Amino acid sequence: MGWYTNVIRSLGHRPWFAAAGRTLVPVDRWLQRRTGGRVTILGRSALPTLLLTTQGRKSGLPRTVPLIYAADGDCFIVTASNWGQEHHPAWSGNLLAASTASVMLPGGNEIPVLAALAEGAERDRVWPLVTKVWPAYDTYVERSGRDLRVFVLTPS
Repeated sequence: MGWYTNVIRSLGHRPWFAAAGRTLVPVDRWLQRRTGGRVTILGRSALPTLLLTTQGRKSGLPRTVPLIYAADGDCFIVTASNWGQEHHPAWSGNLLAASTASVMLPGGNEIPVLAALAEGAERDRVWPLVTKVWPAYDTYVERSGRDLRVFVLTPS
């Protein structure tokens, strides 16, 4: 892991960084779509990211969000942190309503996935995987006052 990644991971604990991140999500989504997932705001080498597309539970329309993920074999582990806000992000509610989704990885590879909420022992097993990638998730739990939803995305 390089110095740049260490700096980004350290800044992730700061409230101002989370606020900036929330503001930049639409820009990052646009940038990743236009470059086939090869370029992100933080830089591709800093953190593993993907674009998750779910079906809006109210609108029925596709909803895409850039997310940090941890690999677990062929699966992707994503965390519904909402940058440490008190409420869950909309995309996590979409996955609870309909477990089918897709992810786009760097290079534009789109993969259909089935999402499952990690609970109990499974959540305990994958939590260290996600906090190794983004240690600020522990800070987000404290800041938000809620358990962060964690999803296992299995290629279908």
